[in-house]
Amino acid sequence: MTGSLALRGGRVIDPANGLDAVVDVLIAEGRIAAVGPDAGKDATQTIDASGLVVCPGFVDIHTHLREPGFEHKETIATGTVAAARGGFTTVCAMPNTEPAADTAAAIEFVLSTAQAEGAVRVLPIGCVTKGRQGKELAELAELAAAGAVAFSDDGSPVADAHLMRRALEYASMSGPDGRSLPVIDHCEDPSLSGGVMHEGWVATRLGLPGVPAAAEEAMVARDIALAELTGARLHLAHLSTAGSVELVRRARAGGLPVTAEVTPHHLCLSHEAVLLGTGETPGGLAYDTDAKVNPPLRTPEDAAACLAGLLDGAIDCIATDHAPHAVEDKLCEFDQAAFGISGLETALALCLSLVHDGRMELPALIEKLTVGPVRALGLDRRVEALGTLSVGAPGDVTLIDPKAEWTVEPERFASKGRNTPLAGRKLRGRVMATVYGGRVSFSQEAVSARRR
Repeated sequence: MTGSLALRGGRVIDPANGLDAVVDVLIAEGRIAAVGPDAGKDATQTIDASGLVVCPGFVDIHTHLREPGFEHKETIATGTVAAARGGFTTVCAMPNTEPAADTAAAIEFVLSTAQAEGAVRVLPIGCVTKGRQGKELAELAELAAAGAVAFSDDGSPVADAHLMRRALEYASMSGPDGRSLPVIDHCEDPSLSGGVMHEGWVATRLGLPGVPAAAEEAMVARDIALAELTGARLHLAHLSTAGSVELVRRARAGGLPVTAEVTPHHLCLSHEAVLLGTGETPGGLAYDTDAKVNPPLRTPEDAAACLAGLLDGAIDCIATDHAPHAVEDKLCEFDQAAFGISGLETALALCLSLVHDGRMELPALIEKLTVGPVRALGLDRRVEALGTLSVGAPGDVTLIDPKAEWTVEPERFASKGRNTPLAGRKLRGRVMATVYGGRVSFSQEAVSARRR
């Protein structure tokens, strides 16, 4: 078959179609052509996937690519290469750039740059308010027409409740053919926040100002009330507290159009990571700025509640909140350090720790990285069958070795952001190859040797 690629003999997991079997995946002309026994026997190119897991390419609905304006932190080119190395074939670019993505021209810039330089698909998210200033709504319909798949002022909440209500109302009729697009809110009550890490015993021991769980939960509750008032689609970014998860669980039980995400670091790390960092002061206490993130890493009990929400469906998906920074942004006093973790290249392996510990099944994890995020934002309206291996779906596939052990070496990241609290940590499970649109966009040497 001309121009075809077959992935042969792997364990194919496609949660959208309920598939978990050792079969072949055939890609032709950039799309999934067949999935089944011997489906790839006549392909012009093959990869021996025996011993590997083959699944739809991961989808990250919360990525900071920094371009334009902060190219010293990341670019669309470097960020999408990092995404490919992490198994992601689609990323949604957050709009907190400079200038902010609050115009059609800004959305078109992201799309055209990604088309020319990107290693994977980029879907832009537009601002809720002009300049992300929280004072005046952006032209939401114009942003949607240009290609925005959702609206967010991420990095900042839409603090004004009246403005958030109007945003939800306008977003509900701003999508293609008048359909609703989601508003993604960074849930943080500014009057309650202002600290630099979770308000708990670690902050007390280190003498750092804390951010209480209530700062997030108060805004989650407000947003849910506004979603009920307007009937519009609300997506809650990076939930981090047990209280937030319970609020979303109740909202969904009541039939409200609310979706939510959780990050790998909020699932698998806690505020103790700040204390247990590698840098030490003369007093013997660690202040690991690479563990400084917003919302902050919370308690182990909060992490367990987030996992429970992910498993019972209160939380739809896993999103990285990849937030790369330059070295100088983190190599400073904790109070002055930037918030954020560079997470695209460690997301899978960190989450696989949940599988290895018996707290989550592998197919469930893959569902939360593939069709889960697609459904949360309705991305299949833009890209048909995205996040699946259905015939006709994009030829986006990730190959995984769940048992491969490796050590996190930030200096080897494709991302410009080396800011991770996982430096030096040994992880189990690795992306071995990523196929985007039928072409191998990344592969480990071991997989390259299997190509024919």
